[in-house]
Amino acid sequence: MNKTKITVLLLSGLACGTVLAQKTVSQGIEEYRAMLADGNPSELFEAKGEDLWKQKRGPKNASLEQCDLGKGAGQVKGVFVELPRYFADTAKVQDLESRLLTCMESLQGLNAAEIAKTPFGKGEQNNVTALATWIAGESRGMKFNLSQEHVQEKTMYEVGKRLFYARGGTHDFSCSSCHGEDNKRIRLQDLPNLTKTAGASAGFGAWPAYRVSNGQMWSMQLRINDCYRQQRFPYPLFVSDATIALGVYLGVNAKGGESIAPAIKR
Repeated sequence: MNKTKITVLLLSGLACGTVLAQKTVSQGIEEYRAMLADGNPSELFEAKGEDLWKQKRGPKNASLEQCDLGKGAGQVKGVFVELPRYFADTAKVQDLESRLLTCMESLQGLNAAEIAKTPFGKGEQNNVTALATWIAGESRGMKFNLSQEHVQEKTMYEVGKRLFYARGGTHDFSCSSCHGEDNKRIRLQDLPNLTKTAGASAGFGAWPAYRVSNGQMWSMQLRINDCYRQQRFPYPLFVSDATIALGVYLGVNAKGGESIAPAIKR
């Protein structure tokens, strides 16, 4: 066998070995996630959220059981897969967290602006996350079907799309830099293509999620904020129009895909 053939065979073997090694790593991560999902700690946050929903709190000593999340007062099943959406009483497109703040203020007398300013993981922010976790769980397995009937819903979709592709910051990144194509990965983390149904439902439809790496429950608002941090952008404000618009864009892209929230992440 001549040297050329030996070289070709060696290179082919190395290439195959690399592919097999990558496949083994990916499979190992999936097995790890499957084992973790067996005892997802998000169940504790779901239980807390359900209790908070029924608990009388705030200056008005009232529960959230009359909160309208889009399907009528007190209805929670199926609302998660239709949010963000337009609400006539606020004349705004709202996501789950911003709508919860509206109800906490109107029904319980809590200060929505103060809660929005509270750092993630502290005070009433913890309660908003727990509530969102429980409500998301009530739609687990249902298919995303965000409305695009109202002009504001259509506008927010277009704003979200532009934000998704907008590049900036010190690294000239955009959301699409990581999530605009198939088969992308950072370190050992597969990156879903959020422009397609499968990727959007697996990505957008997984949050709130429990982060094993830091032992925290993350809402979609925190997930988007951390993405901006990694892009070296300033944090957007909690329940800002920007984060809600991104939620509309991702949620519409997920149409027909199943919600898996609350999920578990590395």
